[in-house]
Amino acid sequence: MCLDRFHITQHLNQAVDQVRRAESGRLRAEGSAQAARLKKMRWKLLRRGRRVRGRARAKLRALAASKLATGRAWMLKEMFEHFWSYRSVTWAGYFLSVWTERALRSRLEPMKKVARMLRSHQGLVLNWFKAKGEVSTGVVEGLNNKIRVVTRRAYGFRTFKAMRIALYHTLGRLPEPEELTHRFC
Repeated sequence: MCLDRFHITQHLNQAVDQVRRAESGRLRAEGSAQAARLKKMRWKLLRRGRRVRGRARAKLRALAASKLATGRAWMLKEMFEHFWSYRSVTWAGYFLSVWTERALRSRLEPMKKVARMLRSHQGLVLNWFKAKGEVSTGVVEGLNNKIRVVTRRAYGFRTFKAMRIALYHTLGRLPEPEELTHRFC
């Protein structure tokens, strides 16, 4: 078992967004002029730093140079991107311990929560390197999405057995039985 890049990045992005929302609300309540700096920054903050171009990049650099908590949270998220470039499990583990220590000292509760989660699942995170990055959970995510769609359609089914049959027929592309009254596809 291993934790993949997608889900860890998702947690980091959610933490940055929580910091941004809390800080933006606090600055607006105070009537601070810096509240305008965070306005319309959500999607710029959630993109990978190296994929941001032009004026958006300049805004992110200015935010990182400011003393706002959102800038610190974004910098922590961007620093973590370097984690995926390691080839050695040992060095990746060292980076993870240094990063979590820095995040825990950041005084940003959402980032501290992610750091504690990564620290408690360190073995699962480092398994990604043991598998040499060849593990992709894309297929599993696709299957989970199909199952969610079928179960959403299955609200009319009165028994679990009928839902299970619907899952088998949808995922396995099996022929539908003639005697059932439900349509599964």
